[in-house]
Amino acid sequence: MSVSNVIKTLNTFLKGQYMGIHAYEYHIQKLADPYIKSEFQRIQQDHKSHALKVAERIQNLGGTPVDNEGLIGSIQGYIGQFMIPDSPSGIIESALKGEDYYGIQISEEIVKDDLDPQSYQLIEEILNKDREHVNFLNRLLQ
Repeated sequence: MSVSNVIKTLNTFLKGQYMGIHAYEYHIQKLADPYIKSEFQRIQQDHKSHALKVAERIQNLGGTPVDNEGLIGSIQGYIGQFMIPDSPSGIIESALKGEDYYGIQISEEIVKDDLDPQSYQLIEEILNKDREHVNFLNRLLQ
């Protein structure tokens, strides 16, 4: 794999992190429960931290990191904000779907076979944290 392919893959992954950050913003705006809101803010901060780490990795490889989710991601996010339910359990389920399906499953497909060992380790650490988010959100629903 070439460095340019690694950078391209990391930038695609980074766009997903920005989508997650914005999705949590929409969820947070709908939440009234202070505990759930603070937990969603904590998860959003994790995604911001992950975005910074991926951007640094891209820079260290000689690339230029994207700074948003891209046009398609922006459109999806705009439409998606109107699909978020109003109930706390619906909001949690919406976030859970985003973390599990988009945050983990789609991300695993994006990065499969296209990363150098150091970049792969970084992405695995991020995905492991996302798995913790999924477990936490599942516990909130119980």
